[in-house]
Amino acid sequence: MGARGRLFGLGVGPGDPELITVKAHRLLREVAVVAYFVAKGKRGNAFGIIEAHLTAEQTLLPLVYPVTTEALPAPLSYEQVISDFYDEASRQVAAHLDAGRDVAVICEGDPFFYGSYMYVHDRLAQQYETEVVPGVCSMLGGASVLGAPLVYRNQSLSVLSGVLPHDELKRRLADADAAVIMKLGRNFIKVRQVLVELGLDGRALYVERATMGNQKIVPLETVDPQSSPYFSLIIVPGEKWQG
Repeated sequence: MGARGRLFGLGVGPGDPELITVKAHRLLREVAVVAYFVAKGKRGNAFGIIEAHLTAEQTLLPLVYPVTTEALPAPLSYEQVISDFYDEASRQVAAHLDAGRDVAVICEGDPFFYGSYMYVHDRLAQQYETEVVPGVCSMLGGASVLGAPLVYRNQSLSVLSGVLPHDELKRRLADADAAVIMKLGRNFIKVRQVLVELGLDGRALYVERATMGNQKIVPLETVDPQSSPYFSLIIVPGEKWQG
């Protein structure tokens, strides 16, 4: 049996192709197989970031989600469907590794910060030589384009999911010095209402697709809840400290 391939989880940044790290770029060019997660009928943001860096000799392995955010009819369970998908995706990656081919699974942002790669990592990292290369995550890209320092001096930062129930989100946000709220989309109305109730709506900053070519920064009160995309976030910076 020949040597097995190596698995790389490559963070490729939040959208701007120039925000990929030198190390991720080098490994991306060296591997035989480039795997990427993508929705049905889409190219995928992560693939768009790295497409210009690929060579004709490399094998592309699209890992196509069977579902994204749509509701499933009973008795189907989203959690089970997506878990089965990650099992199958990991088997596809493992087949290349077993054949001796190095595989880079690319991930928008950072692989271990809400990154799909982590589910492959959980399944394969104990069996294959593995390296993870961090990337600029969306909340840092968002802070940079908004010109908003996140935390000052001894403040703490909370990263919250918009999926949280109203009261739990409100409790956690009330306790935070500064916060980043991810996973808006269909949760936007609830999140904005919590901010209003806490009197934080005037301090909150909203950005869609930070660092991407179609980036959009608008006041929170003008956002159309029906069009708030998955790739959006709200930043509530810490109170300024005059150092």
